[in-house]
Amino acid sequence: MTEALTRLYPDHLKTVAKRFDMALAAAGFDAIAVFAGSPHTLFLDDMDYPFRVNPHFKNWLPLCQAHDSFVAYVPGHKPVLVYYQPEDYWYLPPAAPAGYWTGYFDIRIIKRPEDAPGALPVARRCVFLGEWQDRFKNWGFADVNPESLLNTLNYTRAVKTEYELECMRIASALGAKGHQAAEQAFRAGASEFEIHTSFCAATGQTDNQLPYSAIIALNEHASTLHYQNWDLSKPDHRHAFLIDAGTQVNGYASDITRTYSAKPDEFQELIYALDQVQQQLAKKAQPETDFKALHAEAHHGIAQLLHDFEFVKLPAEDIVTSGISCTFLPHGLGHLLGLQTHDVGGSMASPRGDTIPKPAGHPFLRMTRVLKENFVVTIEPGLYFIDSLLDKLRQDKNAGQVNWPKLAEFRKYGGIRIEDNVAVKSGKPENLTRDAFKQA
Repeated sequence: MTEALTRLYPDHLKTVAKRFDMALAAAGFDAIAVFAGSPHTLFLDDMDYPFRVNPHFKNWLPLCQAHDSFVAYVPGHKPVLVYYQPEDYWYLPPAAPAGYWTGYFDIRIIKRPEDAPGALPVARRCVFLGEWQDRFKNWGFADVNPESLLNTLNYTRAVKTEYELECMRIASALGAKGHQAAEQAFRAGASEFEIHTSFCAATGQTDNQLPYSAIIALNEHASTLHYQNWDLSKPDHRHAFLIDAGTQVNGYASDITRTYSAKPDEFQELIYALDQVQQQLAKKAQPETDFKALHAEAHHGIAQLLHDFEFVKLPAEDIVTSGISCTFLPHGLGHLLGLQTHDVGGSMASPRGDTIPKPAGHPFLRMTRVLKENFVVTIEPGLYFIDSLLDKLRQDKNAGQVNWPKLAEFRKYGGIRIEDNVAVKSGKPENLTRDAFKQA
């Protein structure tokens, strides 16, 4: 792992610097200070929320816990890391910078946050990027988070470097290990909480290290798209299990979802059929493919399943045009993935910041761009039995075409989602997730 990252990192850093050169030129600045962020204290407490680093900071280097630090960059010069390393006996201070990346930075250690101004390089027009605090107002920054600069950075980072792809391959491999452990725990009769701890143990990552809060949903809980609890009690009957969980490596995320039936029943057949739809969609993640069209194709695939499994009596085409497919697939097909789980820039038309609108009737689609080489996107069609949406369908003019007794029988399963992380490539996309499961 380290050998590959050591080899790939220099070119990655050159690409990041070029993108920041472009962004600074477009916004009219001479230098930039990228702030990692600070911990936030709970209301009426002396404890902090878990810290999440500024994604633009970790784009430069693999530090995810370096709060109150800066990466400062003047085009044409070696980037500076102003690294906050306090003398502290209440909490363990961050370790000294080490690893393959350190030789590419001018590293300046500070012991107090207020020492940062003296360590930052002097530049005529230096722009600030990150979460602003009042203490910075007299530090001499020329501007704070200008849109023209952010637009350029957010648009261009959709294309991943080989270093970033390698980080995401490793994150996918870790995620696959966690998913296998979670399935075994489910089969053994574990609770949602016990399944979650099995996932964390297999990946070697704690809750705070994961890129997002894992969704561990038994039975009807899978009908809540972002189900947020880990039930400590075991259900009386086990019908199904949905897990949406990933890991991160050097700040780059994996985002994987699988669904399992407790026994070989018709729900298992439906999972298998949706898996076939998902794999066909993933194979089409190629350069110049309009993601909106791929999302529309997903709805046609779901509609065909609704027809074939006799949930809806209408032909598949009519299930789509009537809007019924949105009852069962209410979210978008996928999103950009990288430094953030739902990475920014999914609807950007250009570095200027203009956007590509979402198709009518699909307000939750996070990705509307045309795919380019080395984008990484999630492909995650789903088919759910959501009470509130089914209640609305009962009021629809096509309610008589719905097999309500069968839907009532399937509500106990909650729903299905199958999600892979796919790197867009000419000819054959690289399915990071399927490759990881094969290797695991």
